[in-house]
Amino acid sequence: MRLRHLVPALFLAAVVHSHAADAPKWKKLTPQTPAGFTLRTLEVAKYPEHIVELYVYVPDAEGTWPCVLDIHGGGWKARQIESDKPMMERLAQRGFVTALITYRLSTEAKFPAALHDCKAALRCLRAHAKELKLDPARIGCMGGSAGGHLSGLTGMTGGLPEFEGDGPFKDQSSAVQACIVMAATQDLLAANTGKKNEGAQLFFGASADENPAIYKAASPITHVRPGVPPTIYIEGEKDTLKVGRAEMMEKLKALGIETAVHTLKYAPHPFWMSDPWCAETVDIAAAFFKKHLGEPVTQ
Repeated sequence: MRLRHLVPALFLAAVVHSHAADAPKWKKLTPQTPAGFTLRTLEVAKYPEHIVELYVYVPDAEGTWPCVLDIHGGGWKARQIESDKPMMERLAQRGFVTALITYRLSTEAKFPAALHDCKAALRCLRAHAKELKLDPARIGCMGGSAGGHLSGLTGMTGGLPEFEGDGPFKDQSSAVQACIVMAATQDLLAANTGKKNEGAQLFFGASADENPAIYKAASPITHVRPGVPPTIYIEGEKDTLKVGRAEMMEKLKALGIETAVHTLKYAPHPFWMSDPWCAETVDIAAAFFKKHLGEPVTQ
């Protein structure tokens, strides 16, 4: 009798072990500016609490490139620029000017400061388009985790003046032509109602029950409407459910706006910071952005 109960247990253990053996070993990545590129630093805006900067990988060759802005994660309260650099270095090598933004964190300024900084960064890129060798008509954005939330929100609120903020370069547009959201909740109200999420409370200055309006306004799903850019999602198989992503995709599909979800096998959160998943992410991003932003025009 004992043996009969033992066999299923042994079988289950073998299956679990087999799955673990199949899983790839992750490899930490460190930044290294690729050959043929110069890493530029631009000041976007200066506040008492933080100087908002852009780190931009500019090709040394002559020509004009489409551009992709990365918005880093870190729960809105940690700066993870260095962790995102390897992904943007690789994407640059696929035919893009790539940039990363040091937006104000929740410990420095409450929402919507971070969104305002992302908008200002896009306007700054366009204002410096010639020296950065980028095409101002072909800019996309991407981000993971908290940066995925901000990427989705940046994409969905293009052209809405109430989200622009008081940052500089007001003569430029902050709209993007394509958007990638990685591992991020898209309905913050649904995800946080009835809960005490310390990170969200620090970011918004209140819980969802205390101020549901700000959580709704900060949710990318709220702003899906005709004219928003094609938006795809990349998620890790081992990550948690991202509330609102599926519903947002349905809203985009209903409007005829391109959307898709790519789930990376065995991938944890945050998958884009290590291999093999960084490589997979760059493959997906390069194909998507080339489709919607096009190829560089070189001389």
